Amino acid sequence: MKLRVLGCSGGIGGRHLRTTSFLVDHDILIDAGSGVTELSVAELAAIDHVFLTHAHLDHILALPLLIDAVGGQRDKPVLVYGVPDVIAALQQHIFNWSIWPDFSRLPDEANPCVRFVPIEMGQEVCLGERKITPLPVAHTVPAVGYRLDSGQGSLVFSGDTGPCEAFWLAVRGIPNLRYLLVECAFSNQGCDLAALSKHLCPRLLAQELRHLEGGYELFITHLKPGESERTMQEIESSLGGVNPAMLRNDQVFAF
Repeated sequence: MKLRVLGCSGGIGGRHLRTTSFLVDHDILIDAGSGVTELSVAELAAIDHVFLTHAHLDHILALPLLIDAVGGQRDKPVLVYGVPDVIAALQQHIFNWSIWPDFSRLPDEANPCVRFVPIEMGQEVCLGERKITPLPVAHTVPAVGYRLDSGQGSLVFSGDTGPCEAFWLAVRGIPNLRYLLVECAFSNQGCDLAALSKHLCPRLLAQELRHLEGGYELFITHLKPGESERTMQEIESSLGGVNPAMLRNDQVFAF
């Protein structure tokens, strides 16, 4: 499996600040933030599966435009996966004819442009030999992280989360973990806000990583614009033996 970072910022404000989206091989998206807009129409049309961590706008904002852009070019619907509350939020608040057309009924219910696929926590979705599994996290809305497993190696993406023992217990149980992509939305100055909004700051991240042993590569995502350098410095000074790196657009992970 190969994962390409289309966007990994906690906000916008320049051509390099794209919100969260990862392209896996050529046919899978993990989240659908503004990074998706970097793809060509041909690349968009090749996407068969979209796995959403949660329904906050920075993680779904390109999804309605993607469906609209390629719906007429495909002979099968795009499958959008999420836990039931995430699917319900999309149907109620986005694909509701008021904000955006309901493409699960267009051009008709028998041949829709998009089909929503509810998944449960811990349910393994197999796409050929590729396995994608939602992991528990703790956010202000229903949310998951994801494990991507090629059989030879695994990559874990936390999505948006605050402290969550269940997430770290799940990650500890992955024997072939190679890459761990973890959010850290705030610097330590914003630690109170991080706790309130169920995100991580360097201090909280250091506490969470004590649940893990080494043997994986750590990348930090969802950094707030204007605070990324300070936050990374605080992370590096807090983690001791762990050597973190800032996740960047267009990075490619093979596993």
